Parts: sequence; C-alpha cells; structure tokens
Amino acid sequence: MSGIDDLIATVAALREPETGCPWDIEQDHQSLAPCLIDECCELLQTIDRLDLDHMEEELGDVLLQVVMHAQIAQEAGHFDFDAVCREVNDKLIRRHPHVFGEAQAGDSKAVLQQWDQIKSKEKKRGPEQKGIFKDLPLQLPALMFAQDVYKQIQKQKMDASKVIDAGGIEMTAQALAMNESALGQQLFEIAAACRERGIDPESALRQYTQSVVDTLERS
Repeated sequence: MSGIDDLIATVAALREPETGCPWDIEQDHQSLAPCLIDECCELLQTIDRLDLDHMEEELGDVLLQVVMHAQIAQEAGHFDFDAVCREVNDKLIRRHPHVFGEAQAGDSKAVLQQWDQIKSKEKKRGPEQKGIFKDLPLQLPALMFAQDVYKQIQKQKMDASKVIDAGGIEMTAQALAMNESALGQQLFEIAAACRERGIDPESALRQYTQSVVDTLERS
C-alpha cells in the first residue's frame, strides 16, 4: 500500500463505530473546522520560517484534515477521498489547456487571465451568490478580503470614488516602497495600537471592506 492508502485506512479505522477512537467518531464537518484553521496556520508558520523539516509534519496534519472530511462524507454517502482527488485533477487539466491541450500562454499573466476565463464558464457549485463580488470566498480573513475586493474593483474597472480615495492609495503605495520586514513592522504596530485602544483590527477592517462592497453593490 502507498502512504496515502495507509492514511485513508487508518482514518477509517479511527472512525469505526465499534472499535475506533471515541473522539474521532464524535467529530463532524463543523466540529473539525477549527482544527483545519489551526493546522493551516501552523503550516503557514513553517512556510514563513522556511522550516522544511517541520513543514513536512504540518503538511501531513493539513492532509489529515482533508482525509477526515472525506471519510465523514463517504460514511454519509456523499463522496470519498478518491473523488476529491479526481475532482481537483480534472480541474487542473481543464484550467491548464496550454499544458494539456493546444492553447498558448506565454507568461504568468496570460495563464491567470486564461484561468479566470475558464473558471467563469464552469458550473457554479454551492449556494448561489449574487452581486458583483459574488466570486469572493465568504470566510476570507479580513486582510485577504480587503485585497480581493480591491482586486475585483480593478479587474472590473469599477468607479469606486464614493468609497475609495485613489489618491490616498497611490500615496500609500509610494510610501510602501520598502522591504517586507519594514512593512511587517508597520502592520504589527497598527495591530498593537489597536490593542492599546481596545479595537479589534480584524473586525474593523472586515466591517469597512464590507461597507465598500455594500456601497458598490447598491450603485
């Protein structure tokens, strides 16, 4: 058996009603969600540190979460781990016609444009989302949410002058002509200042970004 086959068999044994682990048997998709967040954060830490030895372990912990969710879904008759692998493999082949087909893509920018075009034509899965920001994941961290909203504003060439100061963004962009360490220091100082004032920076940024989305959706 391969390593992944061994892991799938181990997780199935942990979930076995009569002989498995009581904790693993009790878990469902919702109860495991915090574990997935924690494991992804720990993996990101190893990536930031380029700690490759530790990264191997943390990648395994993230993979375990995927296998656990697939096992729970299989028990309920929805899908299994093999179906998950086939789904993502088919998606990769479909969205890379310049590798697996006759299309051409000369650089990374062309690849991303082609990816977006193909994705826009695919059948949407999950609950229907409406509006000009419908393609954004609903649970992004606030900073990623803000970046993706601005990306959509740029891609769709929206007039966002009611809620966004383009001049202020340009001035900030010029001021950020610095290395990542200096930028990280500034962001840390903002987070620390929020702590001093009793403000949740994640909530503040999320609420402001949502107000931008709401304003542009109504206009």
